[in-house]
Amino acid sequence: MDFLNSFFNSFFAAILSLGFLILLFVPMEKAFPAKKEQKIFRPYWFLDLCFFFGQYLLWGGLISYWLSFSAPFFSNLLPAHWQTNIQAQPSCLQALEVVLLSDFLIYWGHRLQHKYEFLWRFHKVHHSAPHLDWLAAHREHPIDTIYTITIINLPALVFNFSLEQISLLIAFRGIWAIYIHSNVRLPLWGLRSILGAPELHHWHHDKDKNAGNYANLSPLMDIIFGTYVCPPQEPDAVGLPTSSPRTYLGQMAEPILPQSISDKVIDKG
Repeated sequence: MDFLNSFFNSFFAAILSLGFLILLFVPMEKAFPAKKEQKIFRPYWFLDLCFFFGQYLLWGGLISYWLSFSAPFFSNLLPAHWQTNIQAQPSCLQALEVVLLSDFLIYWGHRLQHKYEFLWRFHKVHHSAPHLDWLAAHREHPIDTIYTITIINLPALVFNFSLEQISLLIAFRGIWAIYIHSNVRLPLWGLRSILGAPELHHWHHDKDKNAGNYANLSPLMDIIFGTYVCPPQEPDAVGLPTSSPRTYLGQMAEPILPQSISDKVIDKG
């Protein structure tokens, strides 16, 4: 009975979140489309919907458990008096330090995902989306998500902040990650080099996996390390130069299977 109650609560939360995201992003994509010809129900929308519910109903709890389980280990990496001094700083300064360190770490962590085959096997699930919008943002392998979420939250965990303390930051990063995948091009002009924008991340999803724009929130790290890319138009095509599974189970299985077997999974779609 407890399991059923937990499942229905999670399902209800997923439906509410889905409704909220539809109300937030669909009007924005209609009013400021990056690709005007792209429809709401574009190809593979149902596959990305499966990823959405997979995150909420299957993997979200696992990721939360991992963060709670690993937090004591990471919090012991820094001497207690350092943590006390950091937490005695003004809240705005603490937030700035966490964001900058987080962006620095995830920038290099993201570049490693594109460089090393083992990490790329999981990360390429996210890059397999041939169309970008708010729903495609949820196309992630859970192992890739655990890797990313750990790195993003590492500074806060090392500083011994509780997950409750950084809940607003976690929520903002989640919304921002969805926004930069959305089929939106807002007239931000020069602000995109400070705040970031969907067009920057759309170029990251170009079929060339070394296209650049690895930063998370602000593109500052891309600018510093020479990987900032911002052509005036959308990329001709996004996704992978090779084929990938067209089913949710296939996408989950393909990265962890031997190459010979994963090729058969792809062929079967």
